[in-house]
Amino acid sequence: MTLPSSKQSSTVGELLGRRLREVNRSAEQLAEVAQVPPEYIDDLISGSRRAPLPARTDIYEKMTSFLRLGRNDLISCARSERASAAMPAGVGPEAGVRRLLLDLCEPATAKVLERRQGRRSKDDLVDFIQRLLDITQGAVRRLLDDQFSLRLAAVQRGISYEALRLSVLEFLDATPETLTTDDVTKFVHPRIARWDVDLETRVLRVALRTQEPRDRGRRGLGDARPAIVPDAEGEG
Repeated sequence: MTLPSSKQSSTVGELLGRRLREVNRSAEQLAEVAQVPPEYIDDLISGSRRAPLPARTDIYEKMTSFLRLGRNDLISCARSERASAAMPAGVGPEAGVRRLLLDLCEPATAKVLERRQGRRSKDDLVDFIQRLLDITQGAVRRLLDDQFSLRLAAVQRGISYEALRLSVLEFLDATPETLTTDDVTKFVHPRIARWDVDLETRVLRVALRTQEPRDRGRRGLGDARPAIVPDAEGEG
């Protein structure tokens, strides 16, 4: 089923609310299928939560099947909605996040980045952070396909599986402008040991942390030991 073009121009929240009424289903049932807390669906429908990036979530596929929507109906709505509400490019992270990420940078490079002034320098730093975030989010995205580890980690943390999954989904939707210090602590630090960039060639080099397979369940969302990924330029 593919919705008429007039419906495809709706927001994700409007489309979800309308389709739930049409198929006589509740937001709670949709939340169960999407494996998120009911409040998440309520926020999407009300418009108080922005639609997540299609490429970094698995909820659109789950909701599309449950609501018997066209394959791209929700994705088209999400892309249109996000494009119209996009934040100005180059705003960059808040000071606390910037400090934490520079602490992971090679000290000599970090000092140069801190000293540099001007709009171009700020845009460069935002670009480096975006690429670092892309690499981290690429690794975290795979957690959504590993229910065993997520469920075990949820039990260890004393929270519900849905709540832990939601924290992963929210991080996957983060940008340099919306990234929080909590995001850096929970998701970036366990995966990025060190990063550096050649300021002339703009080649980004990232030393990733890896997890021992035998420790996968115990570590849950990740502790680490370093491994080098050379010339990780423009990933994501």
